[in-house]
Amino acid sequence: MRAITQTLTDTVSAAFEKCGYDPSLGTVTVSDRMDLCQFQCNGAFAAAKLYHKAPFIVAGEVAAVLADEPMFAKAEVVKPGFLNLTLRDESLTALMRDIADDENLGVPQAEKPETIIIDYGGPNVAKPLHIGHLRSAIIGESIKRLARATGRKVYGDIHLGDWGLQIGLVITELSRRHPDWPCFEPDFPEGGEVPELNVDLLNEVYPAASKRSKEDPEYKAAAQTATFDLQNGRPGYMALWREIMRVSVADLKSNYGRLGVDFDLWYGESNADRYEPKLLDILTSKNLLVESEGAKVVEVAAEDDKAPMPPVIIKKSDNSSIYATTDLSTLIQRQEDFDPDRIWYVVDKRQSLHFTQVFRCARKAGLVRDDCELEFLGFGTMNGSDGHAYKTRDGGVMRLSDLLDAAERAAAEKLSASDFTEGADLSGTARKVGVAAIKFGDLINHRGKDYVFDMDKFLSFEGKTGTYLLYTVTRINSILRRAGSDENAPVAAGRIYTDAERELMLAILLSGEAFVKAFDEKAPNYICESAYDLAAAFSRFYHDNHILSETDGDKRSAWLGLCALTKRLLVKHLDVLGIEPVESM
Repeated sequence: MRAITQTLTDTVSAAFEKCGYDPSLGTVTVSDRMDLCQFQCNGAFAAAKLYHKAPFIVAGEVAAVLADEPMFAKAEVVKPGFLNLTLRDESLTALMRDIADDENLGVPQAEKPETIIIDYGGPNVAKPLHIGHLRSAIIGESIKRLARATGRKVYGDIHLGDWGLQIGLVITELSRRHPDWPCFEPDFPEGGEVPELNVDLLNEVYPAASKRSKEDPEYKAAAQTATFDLQNGRPGYMALWREIMRVSVADLKSNYGRLGVDFDLWYGESNADRYEPKLLDILTSKNLLVESEGAKVVEVAAEDDKAPMPPVIIKKSDNSSIYATTDLSTLIQRQEDFDPDRIWYVVDKRQSLHFTQVFRCARKAGLVRDDCELEFLGFGTMNGSDGHAYKTRDGGVMRLSDLLDAAERAAAEKLSASDFTEGADLSGTARKVGVAAIKFGDLINHRGKDYVFDMDKFLSFEGKTGTYLLYTVTRINSILRRAGSDENAPVAAGRIYTDAERELMLAILLSGEAFVKAFDEKAPNYICESAYDLAAAFSRFYHDNHILSETDGDKRSAWLGLCALTKRLLVKHLDVLGIEPVESM
């Protein structure tokens, strides 16, 4: 289905054209005064300047044409020239049937096929996930699901940090503790076996190695050498790296799985390493690579820059690579493997300069198609109540697993204190409610903004919370169950019985607009707002109408069908947000 405003724009544009005006003046938007009308068109004001007529006259002419359109109950002019539009109830209920029958539930689909790669996650292996990884994971996951919901082919890539100094630090610390391991011998054979590691060991080894490297220059130098030897294929180090990867990736999948986040591609810096020679060849052949203080760089400054733009360092003076090298090499890989139309990076907004440099270098070198969109989707900081970056009570950085545990415990306490259904799965429900609280509490904010993490607020059964949305779904489940109906109950076309019913239908109809806007801005907060609008409209509808006790069969059937459609659409919103519904609460 198309967005309703686009359908109405076509109709109103045709009316403008019939009156002798430019059809582009007929753009229709959602009304900002629902008490006056449902939709509006302000094109008469622009027409007044173009055709030297009063806007009230132009709008009146167009309204006269629209009076014959069967979809409108009202097309009226309000001085000085607003054109207010309201749909007939029959049109509105027919649209509800169309949405119910549409496999995409009224979400407009892409007009042409597109392939999108979304780079999000970005954890380092051999290190536990912490809350600093939260926003990238849940924002990126939601944008990926949003793009798929609008008909695009999407690949989510975790882009692991698996080839840098942190691996050299782990290798160095393990060699200090276990110098007798054969993998540390220079003559370790290809394909040789290494001792089995576990995540607890890695989580203990890396912090120790990192701390020591800051205090002991010789230790840090040894780690840098180990990193260099690994990247040059030393057999023992490669075997140990593969074991580190096995343990780390399994742990990452487990923790991301708890959060409802999954990736299609588990690529890392190591995958990009093989494309580095090609990157250097391209940059050299195009005379882009220049020497600067012993390093090899690419100049990316532009004449209209308002601030200094440093060059991109491709090779440091010691011939080592940095993040830019990896990101540029990865672009070559993505172009060759997927030929994408868009590549989006969901990363902390403080990395803006880095990606500006990388994108400019990629364009100059022609690493991707000219029409391939490269976009940096920066996000803000998750803060504590003090306004600073969220920390544990002792001032440390909280592990993601600890945050999820805390959310699950808090949700269990909240549910136990409420009228939680006796005999239901408290643990499973608390897990879903806890994750919903965290995700919705984050995603309701525009991704570019900082926000305050407040678990008590996020778990509230009232207001704009994930808990409230889950509760609304369970309320609809209860209604349908008690009525002996299900989510596939048919939606009746025809009469609307109450104002609250009409308001709910409008919320359903306008949800497609939210999906379009969310995709265009790559901002899941619009999906959150749409989901809340649906839930709030349903709550008013539920309180104003006695659905289960209604004796009029046609009315009861129509209301149950509307309940079922609301649930299906709410669940679709929740799925885009990466939130699992619950059966009862």
